[in-house]
Amino acid sequence: MNQTRESEAGSQAVPWYIWCSVAAVTSAIVGTHWDISWHRSIGRDTFWTPAHIAIYLCGALAGAACGYLILLTTAGSTSVHHQASVRIWGLRGPLGAFISAWGGLAMLTSAPFDNWWHDAYGLDVKILSPPHVLLIAGILAVQLGALILILGHMNRSVNGGSGILRRKLDLLFLYTSGLVVTMTLVLTMEYIFRLYMHGARFYRVIAIAIPVILAAVSRASKSRWAATKATAVYSLLLLGFLWILPLFPAEPKLGPVYREVKNFIPAEFPLLLIAPAIALDAILRRTSHLNRWMQSAVCGFAFLTVFIAVQWPFATLLMSPAARNRFLGSIYFDFNIHPASSYVRHLFYSTERTPVQFWAGMAAAAACAVLSTRAGIAWGDWMTRIRR
Repeated sequence: MNQTRESEAGSQAVPWYIWCSVAAVTSAIVGTHWDISWHRSIGRDTFWTPAHIAIYLCGALAGAACGYLILLTTAGSTSVHHQASVRIWGLRGPLGAFISAWGGLAMLTSAPFDNWWHDAYGLDVKILSPPHVLLIAGILAVQLGALILILGHMNRSVNGGSGILRRKLDLLFLYTSGLVVTMTLVLTMEYIFRLYMHGARFYRVIAIAIPVILAAVSRASKSRWAATKATAVYSLLLLGFLWILPLFPAEPKLGPVYREVKNFIPAEFPLLLIAPAIALDAILRRTSHLNRWMQSAVCGFAFLTVFIAVQWPFATLLMSPAARNRFLGSIYFDFNIHPASSYVRHLFYSTERTPVQFWAGMAAAAACAVLSTRAGIAWGDWMTRIRR
C-alpha cells in the first residue's frame, strides 16, 4: 500500500533534471540582461561579475545535471527507461539531455574565450562577437534541450501519466518558451530599439524571429492560449528588468562618457507581442481545417497586421515626453551614446530612404511572417511527436 502511494506521488512529480534545466535557462536569461545592463552602465569590468556568474551557472548546472542523467541512463540505474532514451556515441539518455549537455559545454568553453577577447580588443562594439556567438549558441542549446526534456516527459504522460503532472509540465513548457522568446529578442536587440519602430526593417526582424516560436508553442502545448502565455512571460520579465535594475547604483569605468549614469541601464519597455500572440492563438486553431500553407498565410498576415496596429502608435508614445518616466523607461541611455544621436533626441531613425523602399520592406516583412509561421507549425507538429 505504501509503495503504491509513493508511486502515485512520484507519477505527479516533475523530474529533478527538468527542474535543473528550467533553473539553468532562467539563470542565463537573468544573467544575460544583467550583463548587457552592466556593459551599458559601467562598461567592461572584471570577468567575475555577478552577471557573468549567473550566465555561466546555466552552463555548469545544465552540463552537470544532464551529464549525470546520461551516465545514469547508460548505466541502467535511473528511473528513465531505455525506451525513452536515444543512443549517441555509446551513451544513452533523453535527446534533450544530450543537447543541453553540449550547450553547457559550449557555454563553459566560451568563458575563457570571452575573457581573452575583452583583454585583447576591449569593449564589444556588437553583441554578436565570436565568443558571444559561441555563448549564445550554448544558451540556445540549453533552452532547446530543456524544451525537449519537458516535451518528451509531457507527451509520454498523455498515455499513462496523471493530469496534474501534464498541467505542471505544460506550464513549465510555456515558461521556458517565454524564455526562448526573451533570448531571441536579445539577439535582435540592435535592430529593435524604439527609434527603429517606424521602419520596415524592425517589422521584418520581428516577422522572421517571433512567429516561428509562437506558432510552434501554440501547436505543441496543450493550453488553448499557449502563445499568449509565452509572450506574457517575456513581457513580465522585461518589465521586471526595466523597473528593478535602475534601483541599483552604477558608474561608468570606461570612456568616452557622454552622459552621467548613476544607476543600471535596463532594457526598453517590452514589445507588445502579447496582442499578435492572442490573434495567433485564436486563428491558428480555427484554421486547422486548412492546408498548412493557407493556414500559415492567414496566421502570419494576422500576426504582422495586429503587431503593426499596436506597436506603431505605442512607439510614438515611447518617443514622446509622456514616456520619459520610470514606468515606460524612455529616460535611460548608455553612458557612451553621443548627445547628438537620434536616440537621445527621441527621434525616429528611418532605415528606408524612400516610400518605395519602405513598402517593399513591409511586403517582405509580410512574406517573412508567413514563412516563419509555416516553419513554426512544422516545428510544433514535430514537437508533439517527441517521446525521448
